[in-house]
Parts: sequence; C-alpha cells; structure tokens
Amino acid sequence: MARPQPPPWGHAAFLLCLLGIGRAIEIPMDLPQPPTITKQSVKDHIVDPRDNILIECEAKGNPAPSFHWTRNSRFFNVAKDPRVSMRRRSGTLVIDFRSGGRPEEYEGEYQCFARNKFGTALSNRIRLQVSKSPLWPKENLDPVVVQEGAPLTLQCNPPPGLPSPVIFWMSSSMEPITQDKRVSQGHNGDLYFSNVLVQDMQTDYSCNARFHFTHTIQQKNPFTLKVLTNHPYNDSSLRNHPDMYSARGVAERTPSFMYPQGTSSSQMVLRGTDLLLECIASGVPTPDIAWYKKGGDLPSDKAKFENFNKALRITSVSEEDSGEYFCLASNKMGSIRHTISVRVKAAPYWLEEPKNLILAPGEDGRLVCRANGNPKPTVQWMVNGEPLQSAPPNPNREVAGDTIIFRDTQISSRAVYQCNTSNEHGYLLANAFVSVLDVPPRMLSPRNQLIRVILYNRTRLDCPFFGSPIPTLRWFKNGQGSNLDGGNYHVYENGSLEIKMIRKEDQGIYTCVATNILGKAENQVRLEVKDPTRIFRMPEDQTAKRGTTVQLECRVKHDPSLKLTVSWLKDDEPLYIGNRMKKEDDSLTIFGVAERDHGSYTCIASTELDQDLAKAYLTVLADQTTPTNRLAALPKGRPDRPRDLELTDLAERNVRLTWIPGDDNNSPITEYVVQFEEDQFQPGVWHDHSKFPGGVNSGVLQLSPYVNYQFRVIAVNEVGSSHPSLPSERYRTSGAPPESNPGDVKGEGTRKNNMEITWTPMNATSAFGPNLRYIVRWRRRETRETWNNVTVWGSRYVVGQTPVYVPYEIRVQAENDFGKGPEPDTVIGYSGEDYPRAAPTDVKVRVLNSTAISLQWNRVYSDTVQGQLREYRAYYWRESSLLKNLWVSQKRQHASFSGDRLRGVVSRLFPYSNYKLEMVVVNGRGDGPRSETKEFTTPEGVPSAPRRFRVRQPNLQTITLEWDHPEHPNGILTGYSLRYAAFNGTKVGKQMVENFSPNDTKFTVQRADHVSRYRFTLSARTQVGAGEAVTEESPAPPNEATPTAAYTNNQADIATQGWFIGLMCAIALLVLILLIVCFIKRSRGGKYPVREKKDVPLGPEDPKEEDGSFDYSDEDNKPLQGGSQTSLDGTIKQQESDDSLVDYGEGGEGQFNEDGSFIGQYTVKKDKEETEGNESSEATSPVNAIYSLA
Repeated sequence: MARPQPPPWGHAAFLLCLLGIGRAIEIPMDLPQPPTITKQSVKDHIVDPRDNILIECEAKGNPAPSFHWTRNSRFFNVAKDPRVSMRRRSGTLVIDFRSGGRPEEYEGEYQCFARNKFGTALSNRIRLQVSKSPLWPKENLDPVVVQEGAPLTLQCNPPPGLPSPVIFWMSSSMEPITQDKRVSQGHNGDLYFSNVLVQDMQTDYSCNARFHFTHTIQQKNPFTLKVLTNHPYNDSSLRNHPDMYSARGVAERTPSFMYPQGTSSSQMVLRGTDLLLECIASGVPTPDIAWYKKGGDLPSDKAKFENFNKALRITSVSEEDSGEYFCLASNKMGSIRHTISVRVKAAPYWLEEPKNLILAPGEDGRLVCRANGNPKPTVQWMVNGEPLQSAPPNPNREVAGDTIIFRDTQISSRAVYQCNTSNEHGYLLANAFVSVLDVPPRMLSPRNQLIRVILYNRTRLDCPFFGSPIPTLRWFKNGQGSNLDGGNYHVYENGSLEIKMIRKEDQGIYTCVATNILGKAENQVRLEVKDPTRIFRMPEDQTAKRGTTVQLECRVKHDPSLKLTVSWLKDDEPLYIGNRMKKEDDSLTIFGVAERDHGSYTCIASTELDQDLAKAYLTVLADQTTPTNRLAALPKGRPDRPRDLELTDLAERNVRLTWIPGDDNNSPITEYVVQFEEDQFQPGVWHDHSKFPGGVNSGVLQLSPYVNYQFRVIAVNEVGSSHPSLPSERYRTSGAPPESNPGDVKGEGTRKNNMEITWTPMNATSAFGPNLRYIVRWRRRETRETWNNVTVWGSRYVVGQTPVYVPYEIRVQAENDFGKGPEPDTVIGYSGEDYPRAAPTDVKVRVLNSTAISLQWNRVYSDTVQGQLREYRAYYWRESSLLKNLWVSQKRQHASFSGDRLRGVVSRLFPYSNYKLEMVVVNGRGDGPRSETKEFTTPEGVPSAPRRFRVRQPNLQTITLEWDHPEHPNGILTGYSLRYAAFNGTKVGKQMVENFSPNDTKFTVQRADHVSRYRFTLSARTQVGAGEAVTEESPAPPNEATPTAAYTNNQADIATQGWFIGLMCAIALLVLILLIVCFIKRSRGGKYPVREKKDVPLGPEDPKEEDGSFDYSDEDNKPLQGGSQTSLDGTIKQQESDDSLVDYGEGGEGQFNEDGSFIGQYTVKKDKEETEGNESSEATSPVNAIYSLA
C-alpha cells in the first residue's frame, strides 16, 4: 500500500498564473491605442537555404496597424518582388523560393514598422543570414612521423560555416577516438597528444564537422601516424607497468604548454555568456592540470571542469568574474603555470526598461530608459521611428538624458517612443507608447463569478480593470469597510487578490472597487471553500491464487457538494472493467483471478477541484491443488534461492564460486548477485561483490589481501529477487602491504596552539593485512625542517605547541604487518588562529551625503593577522542627534568589508547626527583590537512625511487640516508647504500654495462652493529641501448628491422656471382631490383600493442605467433643489408605487414618488447596499396617509 504524490497540476497552474500578475495594466482593445509589437524574429536570424524564409513581425493596436519594412535602412518595396509577400493582418514577410531564386540575395538587415494614426512601433533590426556548410578542401596528407613520448597536435581547420560546425574526431572506419587526459580534443577542434605512444599508430585520425541546418557531416582526409620508438616490440604488458615510460625507453620531461603558448595571455568575455579557459600541456608522464584564481576562490556555483580538467567553464559570467586565472600543469618532473587575464565586458542590459504610459488629460508622467553595459551605452530617443531631434517640438515634453518628462499631457501627445541604447557589443531597442485617455473605471471580467477552492490551498481572485487616470483598487469582504491587504492577503498591481492559505472563514463574497476621479466600478466574486478529497482506507498489497476472488478497498472522504469520481489504473494505465470485475464506490472486486491480473492497481478519487490516489500490488500465484494445463500460461514468481555454494580453484587473489540455481518460477533468471561479508571491520554486514549473467552458475571472484571472506548468492528475474542463499565457507586471503593511503587528509587548528590532523580510515578490503595503522608525518612548510612522525591506530592526531597560524606539510601513510603503503601525497594544513594583534591605522572618514560615509584605512601587516584575514569591520553608533531633546538609540551596528580591502562605504545613517566609529580586523578566531575612535557628523537631510495628516469637514463652509511633526526631522524644520486645489469630476481648479512655520500644525480652508472637493498635499522642509509628501482628499459633504450630467449642462435654478411652478400647483390640486375622494369613500364604508397597487413592482429600470450613461453620484445624497421633498428617513425612493403622474406632466421624463417629490433630471443613484438597507422603510406622505386610512 502506498500513496503516491498527486501530480502538482494545481500548484503549477497557480505558478503559471502568477507569472502575469506583476504586469502593467493594459488598455482594452476596444479603446483607441497606438501599436505594440507582439512578436518578432530574433536579432540574428539564420535560415536554412532549403526552406522558404520567414521574418516574423506581428503587432496589435486600435485601429489595426499597417506594416512596412526597411532593408539595410532603405524602404523595402514588398509589392515589387514576386517572391516576397506579407501575411494577412500581419507584418510577417514570406520569401518563397519554389519558383527559383537564391536565398543569399535576400541577406541583410531588416526592420519592421507597425503604424496607425496614433503612432509607429518598430521591431528590432533583424540581421538575416543564410546558413552555410562549405565543403572541406581536398588535400593529400603525408604520414605524420613522431618520436614516441613527443607531443603532437593534429590540426582540424574546419571550413567556416554558419553557424559554426560541431567538431569531433573519428577513425576512417567511423570508430570514435578514445580521449583521456593524454589525448583530447581542444576547443578549437584540434586533437592534442600530451605524449605519443606506440599504440597510437593502431588507428588513423579524421576530423569531422557536423553542420546544424543541413544535418550533414563532412569528413577530412585522415591522418596516419608513424611512431618512432626505442622499444620496437609493442608489448601490451608494458601498458600497465608502474613506470611505463621508463620501461619503453621514453625520457621523462617537465610539462610545457601546447595551448595557449607562452606564460600569459588575455581573454575578453561578455557578461551573461560562458567563459571558457583552456590549458593543454605536454610532458612525460602526462601532466595533471589544476586551476586557480589570483586573490580569491573559483566561483563554486558556476565553475565546471571539462575535458579532463584541461578546460575551466564559468557559466553566466558577471563583472565579479574578471581578474587573473592561472592553470598549473604538473607531473613528477616539475610544474609550469600559465596566467590568463580575463576582462568582462557587457552588451547593454536593462536596469529600467521603458513601460507604456497611460495618462489622463492634464496628468504628468515620465518614460525612463535606463541601461548599463561596459563600455557605458549611449541612449537615443525616437518618436514614431524618427529621431526625437527632428520631431515637431512639443512644449509639454522635456528630455533629460535617459528620461522623458511629460507635463500637462494633452490628447495631441499620443505617440510611440523608442529607446535605443547601444555600445560596441550590441544594442537594446524598446517601444513604449504614451496614450492619453479620459476613461472612468471599468471592469474587464464577467460579473459575480463563483470560485471554488480546496481548504488550505492557495488561490487567486482576479479583478481585471481599466480606467484613466489609472484607478486605485481595493478589496472588501462581505461588504465590510476594511480593505483587504496584508497578512493572509496580497493585492497585485493588476487587481488580483491572492489568499495565501484558504481557511473556512475565508468563504464569502469579495468585492473589488476601482476608483478614479471620474467615478468608480465594482465587481463581486463569490468564494466557496470545499473540503479536500482524501482516501482514508487505501488498498493493500495482496497475494492471491488463480481462480480466487480479490477485493481492493478504496474508501474516500470528500466534500458532499462536489461530484466524486473513482477510477482505477492497472500498471499506470486505465483499467478496463470487464465482466470478471465489479467497481463500486469504495472497492474493486476481481472474480476468478487470472495471471494477467498480476500487477499494480491505483485508485484515483477525484472531483473537479482536486484528487487523491493510492496504489497497491497484486501478486497472483498458481493454485497447487488444481492440475495445470502445460499449454496454459504459468504464473510467474520470484526465483527460489540458489543452494550448495562451493569454493574451488583457490588462489592468492581469486577464487571460483559455484552454486546450484533454484527454481525460476516460470520467469527466467536474468542475473546473479554475489555478496560478501568479512568478520574483522564490519562483521554481519553484506556488500555486493560481483554480478553474473543468469545463464551461468559459477564465476571467478577477484579478492583483496587479508580478508576473511564469506559469500552468498541472490538470483534475480523480472518479478524480483530471491532470498539470499546460505553462506559459503570462509576463505582468508594472504596479507600484503597496503596499495593505497587514507583519503581526505586535513590539518586544521582547533586552538591557537595546536593542529588537528584528520583522515578517512580505510576499509577492510583496502587494509590488506593485520594491525592496520597510519604513519602521520608533519613539518613546518617554510623551514623545511626534518619530518616529525607518529603512528596512529585511529583517524585523528593533534599536534600540540604549534606557533599561531603557520602552514605545515602533512603526510599520512597506511601500514600493516606486511609493510607500508605507497608514498603518500603532501597536504598543506594550518595551525590554529589567534585573535589579530593590530588594528587598522590612519582611518579616514569622508561624509558623502546625509546618510552615507566613505572609509579608507591602511592595511595591517600580515603577521599581525594571526590567521586568515576574513574582513575589515567598522563598528559605528549614533551618539546623539543635533536636534535638542531628541532621544536616539546608541545601539552598535557594523559594516563588513570582506577580503584585503582598503576602502568601503557605510550607508543607511541618520542625517543630522553625531556618530562614532571604530575599525577592527577579523579572522577565523574573531575580532582584533579596535582602532582609534573617529567622530563624524552627518549633514541635514530632508524630513520624512508629516504624521497623522487629518482632513475634517465640520460644516459645508470650511475644511480643517491637522497634522503632527515628522517622525524623522533629519534636520531643523524650516516649515511646511501645503499645495491644494479644488476638483469636481475632471475639472481641477487653480492650485494654491501655503507655507507655514515649523510650529503650525493646523489650517482652515474656506470652501468656494458646496459641490467641489479638495486634494491636499503636505510636506515638511529643512534647509536642504522638501521631504516626502503626504496626500489626502476632503470627504464628501454629508447628504450631498452630485448633479447628474443633465444638471451639469444646465445650472439655472429650477425653482424659477414657470413650467415647474405650474406643475407643482397641479400636483397640489390632485393631492387635495384624492383626499376628498378618500374621505367620501370612508364615510360610505368603502375602501380605496390603493393597497392592491402598493406592492406592484415598477416596470423596466431607468433607461439611463441600461444604456450605461454616467450619473455623478456620491456616498451620501444631496437634497434636491427647487423645493422637492424627501422622505423622513432621508432617502429618495424611486420604486415604491405605480401611481405615477407622468401622464399629467410635461414630457415623459418626470416622475413623482409617493411622497410627492419630483424625480427626473435630478435622479440620484444610491449605492446598492444603501438601497437594500432602506427597502423596509416607508416615507410619511399624504399618499401614505391615505393608505393608512383605507
């Protein structure tokens, strides 16, 4: 029984959704907008000459853009070339060669232009090149004659292809050339022999080039080697001789470099690409190659060794990877090094790419095009594909280097701007349009969506929106007033609300509200939380005989509101339910089990939201009581254990093991696994020794010296492994001196006056004899004194009374009673570190700005570090503020400067403060003594924003502002600046500026009218300048409704209109007649049947709501002018009764409420919640009085 991990489809889908969350808000395609390039070919476009050429360019816009192309900076007339066509509704070029033509004629640099009436967008400059695979020049190559042991280079010199071909070496019979640290292929394609041996004549050598596009391989004429040797007989036994070269009479030589030549070279690499350094050396014996970086370590996360350590590859290089690298080639005759100076340059890369700018008329904005590179790239601005300098002047536009600033933007400012930043290594081209729109908020997704999610999962509620100015978006739950953001919620820029972990209490209705100065729009999402689907009783592994009945349980718990589906897999494929099987909701029953039912069964319980699965294994056995038909398929099982193990042909280092196979149980045995156990180091623990094919029953086992072996055998078939056989008799091999030494030898100090030498002990098969022990030798590296030595039986030894942090040469050699192991390698270790003895001197402090300083110091002498120099560290603390009575924290902080640096920068300081600073040296033990204390003072800075900025409106005539001083004055406050302006809809009044003294924290504004609202921006000032500003808006006046669009266009007092006075008189007369009729009916015992109509709903809604017309509205309703009345609860009811007097009014737009108030051009929209909240209340009116009398 097992529960596999369900496929992470839900998590993957959520992560894919998150990829688009951070994107900027896009303009809906039904609104006018300039073109945007959506698809284009790569900058270096290499094409196959056998295919038609396709150069892609697609764009979107409204109206749909038209396309044209340039080739080599000149207009490319597509219509004049019969081979060239442009795809419909696209700018993609198709060059067709079915009727002939040479693709090379169309090579060049292409650029696509997408244009509509709002601007022009440009593609990258696409360099079109046709792939080339030239033939190898025919040449007759003479045999290469070389002395045995000499170096050799076989040059490939492939023909130049596009792209460059892949090089590999083979023999003329198409056998690959075996490569190792002696013979290997360089990055340039040449084949290098560090030293030539006689066996290198046994084959010839041919360089092959594979070309990518044509999928062809071209072969160079093969080289034939003739090796001159002092040992004419090619005795294969000498290949494994411990001193092969001397045995063959080859003189040993110190290493020398075959590539690169000399002792130093330089290499330039571009940022983001791979750096490949290569060192190939000759020598006898074959040299080993090691790589180092001067002044630091190789970047372990990016560095890879290739080609038998002859190549060092550093992936995705950055500026930090520049410096000097050197390779060290060494053999027992000596060593040689080659230094490579690496310079990292950079094609332009984005620091801040320009983004599309969506502005409302009168708004300010900016386009920023910021890139970096080495050398520093230049920035060129274009508009609609033309240089900005030649474009018509625009007084609202100002260019400041890499930034274009737009002020008081108007409709005429719409255009597409291009930023081209380039240096000698490449370029970047970005399009960004400026779109000027005046659009109230709108929701772009279907309304009232239902989202169902599983408990404890993560989910995302989408609320795509648009508006200009860009609306602010807030989320609310169940109509509550608190905004959802923070904690378990996160709101993304595009309006999506992420709930990090769903709980039961998260179920409810979520409302997103988008607001700008033109109005607001909202949408609702209903979230339902469902219980997860879980298999609480899983199917279990079973073994059954043929013909029996098996039941696999699969009981599931799931959310009852979701439809559950239970399905089964057999061997990870859908299970066919035949007439022998019965599938129920909680089980699978198999009747008359057959051999084909053998395998794994997986139960999958799934709903439309999630799934769970569990797996079990069914093993089918033959029924021993039932006679079996020989022609019928027999059930398969694991093999029986082998038996009767016997050791024969006993030799010093090998033995033959023979066994009798067990029954294969109808499945052929595929292999035998021989295991061994020894009784000295790990008694009772079995290890794999050898494997043999299933068709044999004996094998020769190679043995190590001085091991008391015991063997057992395991048989394996396709069903599984047998039980191990019974162990064989023991066999002890004779001893011998060790052939290896312990590994991972280290020397490190644990205290300031010691060095602990450690190593990994050898195991039983490498001990080779009794009394395994280790001879530990050490000596000071610089002094070259005689070796100290000690014999140790464990895996560590501590050398005491050592000087502080000095290098030691260390050797650890294995020894047993038969002798010593080979001469060990020398390892460099260090004794323990002590605290540094000296502090940095001549510490200089230079104030850079109000929050940062630069430091410079003299390095300490290396002998005073007393360890490995880790860093220089600056401890600093804020002693006091220059402002009186301001408490400051004197907590000590530090800044670290790793390595042997002499300068650094300390940032994030508080302005206008007194600081103290001390420097120390840090090694592996800790801090050294502190330097002389330095004092410095940071200058004034700009203050933070005023705190608790409050805007109150005590009445309709005044607005009161209050604020508190900034939390961080960062200097002496010189005052406050207040900017404010009235606004009503899209209209913004003249901006007013008020300056206050530092002690003023209140201000009262007299309102110019009762309709407009005010926007206030407040900032504090010091002598340096104004600080961060805080912005607030005045609240909407109570009981104030914004006039509708009709009222905005007609500001006359309605109460002075003659038709209105007449209409009011008619209403009063009608009400009086109704009262009289009511009293007459009551006196006669009749009833006025008004209640029958009271609850009849109104007809269709106001057509203004259906056609999307916009009514100016506010949170609270403004009392209607012209003497109209409201109900006692302060609301205006539009849908209480059918008894409208529309038929008696002038025109069809007017309506009366039951209370007699007139509604028409003065219609006021109420929020949905407010309307629902007032449905149960009735206004007291004369008509209602009639109802009460009826």
